[in-house]
Amino acid sequence: MLVYSKIQGGLANPVRNGGLALWAGALPPDAREILRSPVLAAAFGFGAGLSPKAPGTVGTLLAVPLWWLSSGLGTIPYLALAAIGFIVGIWVCGRAVSLLGQHDHPGIVIDEVFGYFTALVVVPLDFRWLALSFVLFRFFDIIKPWPIGWLDRRVGGGFGVMLDDLVAGLFTALVLLAVVH
Repeated sequence: MLVYSKIQGGLANPVRNGGLALWAGALPPDAREILRSPVLAAAFGFGAGLSPKAPGTVGTLLAVPLWWLSSGLGTIPYLALAAIGFIVGIWVCGRAVSLLGQHDHPGIVIDEVFGYFTALVVVPLDFRWLALSFVLFRFFDIIKPWPIGWLDRRVGGGFGVMLDDLVAGLFTALVLLAVVH
């Protein structure tokens, strides 16, 4: 494993330790190394998190085809799928945080996927509602009003990475429901 650690001058010192690289915030992850690791590939949205600009926004878009394919399931099966994704996401994010050595690395986007997927439970198959929900979710995820920002700063590990996006998704759903009624 190739482990990068910070040294003087902000450069990184690679340390040989097996097949995968760990970055600990010192160097940006290499796309090939990310995609070779099933855990990091999932955490990085199978490449979406490698976007040089707005990886969270790109990752959020991954929820759209998942929503479209799941929209006919009914509310209970849809929420069960969201819960399964959240639970798997906790594990994936926990492992990714350990491998990367950085809490909520910008490339980790599985949290955006399932946070937004949760918000979409109240969205009808209509582009206007999809667009509004996307803007609202990104607003809550980026601005992080209370308690989202508080949770993001205080809850660690995979659960912490996933939780602030789940709450952003719930805020989005509540605003959409308020607009409808």
